[in-house]
Amino acid sequence: MACTNLYNELYSFRNLELAYRKARKNKRCKRAVQEFEFNLEQNLLQLKHELETESYASRPLKQFVIRDPKTRTISASHFRDRVIHHALCNIIQPIFEKSFINDSCANQVGKGSGKALERFDVFKRKMSENGRTVNKPVNNSTVIGYVLKADIRHYFDTVDHNILLAIIQNKIKDSKIINLIKKILGNHNTSGKGMPLGNLTSQFFANVYLGELDYFVKHRLRVRYYIRYVDDFVILHKSRKILEAYKKQIKEFLESLKIRLHPDKSRIYPLHKGTEFLGFRVFYYHKLIKRSNMRRIRKRLLEFKSIWGNDKELDQKILRSIDGWCAYAMQGDTYNLRGQITKSFT
Repeated sequence: MACTNLYNELYSFRNLELAYRKARKNKRCKRAVQEFEFNLEQNLLQLKHELETESYASRPLKQFVIRDPKTRTISASHFRDRVIHHALCNIIQPIFEKSFINDSCANQVGKGSGKALERFDVFKRKMSENGRTVNKPVNNSTVIGYVLKADIRHYFDTVDHNILLAIIQNKIKDSKIINLIKKILGNHNTSGKGMPLGNLTSQFFANVYLGELDYFVKHRLRVRYYIRYVDDFVILHKSRKILEAYKKQIKEFLESLKIRLHPDKSRIYPLHKGTEFLGFRVFYYHKLIKRSNMRRIRKRLLEFKSIWGNDKELDQKILRSIDGWCAYAMQGDTYNLRGQITKSFT
């Protein structure tokens, strides 16, 4: 059912206070957060007034480049704008999440890369009948099945605002909510395309936009083994020919959304040869971290070593970073590697 009259709830003090707490999470030491917090009630009341009178305007985005490992331009919003983004998502995200498929794994509570990799393991066993090998196998690793691994070319840069707004308006009829979303989208690019990397709203809108792809794949193509994480997705099937047909149909469907498959990163792989997915190379019996990721972590560890022991607060930050990476690496076969890294910093 389409939802109306949400705007009053969005600018309620209760919702803005909750949004502030979410926006400051793990960022309380940052200057912008501390400045906002110094006059917290006054700042929240000011945001409430601006939203209530529809005079709110986003501050200019701060852009910087990261190389992790490929070059990306991150557009960071002012802290007060991040509070608004959380306030918006608090209201509309629960409405949309009800319609997301189970195997849309990004930016949702209880989901993540670990969930996506876990589902890959479940699907590869079901699709291959628990690793049944081909007739007259060359070796025991010749497992039946193929994987279509694909992603969207320049996804965040090519999202069409009019299409996104039309999708949102299927569920949200409150014109004031829609106008706020237009302001947020227009703050990044007035050409009618693209969303900034780094915004909470961009992550949420990315799922909403490709929810259309999820519906097409699951309900029109009736694909059983499909997983999506933001704009990366995989489909598993016993037949390469069927996957080739799926790929063609998906390519044509994405054109209706004015986005397209990445020509170099959308291919079909035999399951037994391994598939690159979410930073791992996934084989039937094991998962290895991609070589490019290993080179990056080794470089980072050398940087950590060069400054280790000079400052207790900095050491704690390094340990938190290492713990976070180890939690991610735990999803693959990295027991010895994680032990070596942890040991070198204790």
